[in-house]
Amino acid sequence: MNKTFLVTGGAGFIGTNLVEKLVEADHKAIVVDDLSAGDNQSRLPAGAIFHKLDVRNTEALTAVCKGVDVIVHLAALPRVQFSIDEPLAAHDVNVNGTLSVLESARAAGVKRVIFAASAAAYGDQEIMPLSTNLPAQPKSPYALHKLVGEEMMKLWSELYGIQTVSLRFFNVYGPHFDPEGPYALVIGRFLKLAVNKETLTVTGDGTQTRDFIHVFDIVNAIMKSSSSDSVGAGEVLNVGSGEQTAINDLARMIRDDIEHVAPRVEPKYTVADVADTKKLLGWKPEISLVDGISVLKKEAGLAD
Repeated sequence: MNKTFLVTGGAGFIGTNLVEKLVEADHKAIVVDDLSAGDNQSRLPAGAIFHKLDVRNTEALTAVCKGVDVIVHLAALPRVQFSIDEPLAAHDVNVNGTLSVLESARAAGVKRVIFAASAAAYGDQEIMPLSTNLPAQPKSPYALHKLVGEEMMKLWSELYGIQTVSLRFFNVYGPHFDPEGPYALVIGRFLKLAVNKETLTVTGDGTQTRDFIHVFDIVNAIMKSSSSDSVGAGEVLNVGSGEQTAINDLARMIRDDIEHVAPRVEPKYTVADVADTKKLLGWKPEISLVDGISVLKKEAGLAD
């Protein structure tokens, strides 16, 4: 059944990939983006309806939401350091923006809202893999904003009957990502250094691990969340590969020439428990990191 989707932040990295999939599947795709991260409107597929709009403008957003079946709320200021340096500005977009989306959905009669949550909410944990049963321990305002967003999703579902689900994204990479942007920073940095034939710099001893998930798998999880009868009551689900990759190993997938530099304060290990996501959504990650990196290398003009 074809639906009408509204994607906030739809001109961004994840949003562009999602909108392409929606159009390909003959859904109606409405994009709301203020283009604060760059004028990327031109890379949206033909057929997508674009509105340059700040999600905090609740009145205007409500008007755009009329007739929408599903909102996918991706719009955010997803930079950890920015949230630390400018907590008021980051809070306004990330928390008040989410409130505006929920209230617009309620006023317009939108049935379901899917929220882009973040694995940053876990903070430092000793137990692996990371399960949504673990207590959240946000270490930045951004991580706290995403946790607040999850709680808002649950509450609006309970109070107002809006079907909601929050997807905690891990380290997302793939087509359309910005090498300088907040997603896949380490992959973007390594690719840029490799293109310039420079040594790849790895912080610390490189044994720290991350869970890298391809954006196509993220899009697939969003699509399944939009139609599954098993979610809609504010559930929080991990979207990761379920595998951890050492940064040393990641670097060597791109270039053999690496060197280690001073460590920084960061979680030592990260890997998602995706059992509930698989069970509730009938979803599983399908693109391996090796295959995903291989495609990015070819696109960057690097030999495998």
